[in-house]
Amino acid sequence: MIEAIFFDLYGTLAGFKPSRYEVQSHACSYFGIHLTVEGVIKGYGMADAYMSHENTIAPIRLKNSKEKDDFFAEYERLVLMGDDVMVDSNKALEIWRKIQNIPHEIVLFDEVKHCLKLLKNKNYTLGLISNYNKRGALLLEQFGLTGILDFAITSLDVGFEKPNKIIFEHAITMADTSASNIIYVGDQIESDIMGALNVGMNPILIDRDKINTKWSKCPVISDIGQLDGVIDKTFTISG
Repeated sequence: MIEAIFFDLYGTLAGFKPSRYEVQSHACSYFGIHLTVEGVIKGYGMADAYMSHENTIAPIRLKNSKEKDDFFAEYERLVLMGDDVMVDSNKALEIWRKIQNIPHEIVLFDEVKHCLKLLKNKNYTLGLISNYNKRGALLLEQFGLTGILDFAITSLDVGFEKPNKIIFEHAITMADTSASNIIYVGDQIESDIMGALNVGMNPILIDRDKINTKWSKCPVISDIGQLDGVIDKTFTISG
């Protein structure tokens, strides 16, 4: 029976404001590059998958300055490639640095806090597992989730990034239940879905931008508001 629900943060509970398209479009306008919403969404799908995979090899938070520049140059190059814009690594890094100077923040998606409160009222243990380079308790405070989520575990807290089993197992211990009683919701197949499967959790893919339309190895939702219905339909719940 399901007793706990864990969530990824970026792309699952929170995203850019202004939107990633708006930030990218603004930055690229300085270089005479025009983007489309569809192309940026496609590009971020490739870039985020690249980040997810890279964290399994050499975590971004541990890279030195030159290595981070190389990583984010490739990340930006992939974003632009989604819109059929081809630039070299030097130009990609210039654009990425311009993006860093454009005011933006990461905020909760509109439906998230209300939906989490509904789940909390059903007596689920709610947790966060994130590769965010900040302490979990500070993340809860930053996003106004203290008292709604029971805990947050980050790669900075435990020293390992998703999909490493250690970060998931740490969260399982915090929830004081078995992995088979836990649902994990995330937007990245390698770091979130496969990571959860590897420790015996029940994953749900959130695909807000409809990038993984052919995915069929676990339930798929497009926003957190759909989660409660999927749980009731697919899983045996506590109580």
